[in-house]
Amino acid sequence: MEKPLYIAGLDIGTTKVACIVGERKENGKINILGYAKTESTGVKHGMVFNIDETVTAIQRAVEEASNQSNIRIKSVNVGIAGRHIRSLCHHGQMIRETPDKTITMDELEKMRDEAFKIAIEPGEEIIDVIPQEYIIDNEPDIRNPKGMIGLQVEANYHVIIARVDSVRNIMTCINKAGLEMEHLILEPIASARAVIDDDEREAGVALVDMGGGTTDIAVFHDNILYHTAVIPFAGNVITDDIHKGCLIIKKQAEAIKVQYGSAMATENRTDEYVSIPGIRGSQPKEISLQNLASIIQARVEEILDCVNMEIQKVNPAHKLISGIVLTGGGAMLKHIQQLAEFKTGMNVRIGYPDEYLSNENVDELKSPIYSTGIGLVLEGIKRYEHEILVNKRQPEIIEENEEPAEPEKDVVTEPVDPKDKDGFIKKILSRLIHNINDIDQNIE
Repeated sequence: MEKPLYIAGLDIGTTKVACIVGERKENGKINILGYAKTESTGVKHGMVFNIDETVTAIQRAVEEASNQSNIRIKSVNVGIAGRHIRSLCHHGQMIRETPDKTITMDELEKMRDEAFKIAIEPGEEIIDVIPQEYIIDNEPDIRNPKGMIGLQVEANYHVIIARVDSVRNIMTCINKAGLEMEHLILEPIASARAVIDDDEREAGVALVDMGGGTTDIAVFHDNILYHTAVIPFAGNVITDDIHKGCLIIKKQAEAIKVQYGSAMATENRTDEYVSIPGIRGSQPKEISLQNLASIIQARVEEILDCVNMEIQKVNPAHKLISGIVLTGGGAMLKHIQQLAEFKTGMNVRIGYPDEYLSNENVDELKSPIYSTGIGLVLEGIKRYEHEILVNKRQPEIIEENEEPAEPEKDVVTEPVDPKDKDGFIKKILSRLIHNINDIDQNIE
């Protein structure tokens, strides 16, 4: 019997820190056992700028998710984004010593490991190398060459690069929170895992995740990841525009954006207003919903122009038949789908992370704001299974009628036995009572 696999995802965003604990199901779906989100005050544009505040937010989210799921979280799959992220294409090759034997996963993994050693700018490091396609003896478009025979093996890789200081800040926060980092995953890749299916990846699709501090992009075609990018502004900039344009505080600006905001000014009548309470007894402020939408639309159009520029960097021959999938908190803005279709000239749909969730999960988790967190769980499972395949990790197996062994250090999570908590407390109380009795006897 295979031991249940529990995976934790940690989304350290500009507006929230979300921790999600999921269990792998046999049908390829996941069951979310616990989730929590706390306010994020130590992150700006996807990058940590206050270690202590970020650590506190992580600890709160992890503790709540752990208590809710009754799972002890030891390590997490962490998302990364920010303006410091960049990507490039790399071509690797290998001449095999035994061309008459079949190609193994070990050989392919060694080729991929070599890609981590390519020269990059000072102050940067490679955080991920993703295979796109293989060429065996000049035969291209091979997705999985394992088991084939050939002399020369070539590969095209999508290499993701980040600044060393930004990565170190994230790792510092994770370690200070008492956790270990399982994988560091680019956030648009995680979000895509949650809201895009294989048919869309085959036809060609662009994932656009509009969060609080960044807008993340991943472009796929023929089931290949061709391009990733991070635009360093998103929902928080829209809130700041409302704050300055309407002369109200940021908390009020965020509230009316969520409740009354629209990405298209023409969808609001000129006689529609919202009243904002005054500060410390001052008169309420009347704000036109059409003016509010005009402010929002101007900034969203700017973001969509940047998205369009990134999509155009992909080879024009790779037509995106499935268009754009828009997710993240920004995707919940009214009429943003219509505006995105108008600005890009492509089909646009809102991506909800519900396709891979089991029926046991609550509706709240199916919101676009949890796309990255759920995607981190899904991507974490995928990478866990890959590491077993390439012998970088041993699977956890429990034989029938055999007592479960103590979990190894690299196990992501383990169940908490509620009896342990009571037993521990009882032991402490027993020792205290024993000590008190000894003291009484000495006094007598």
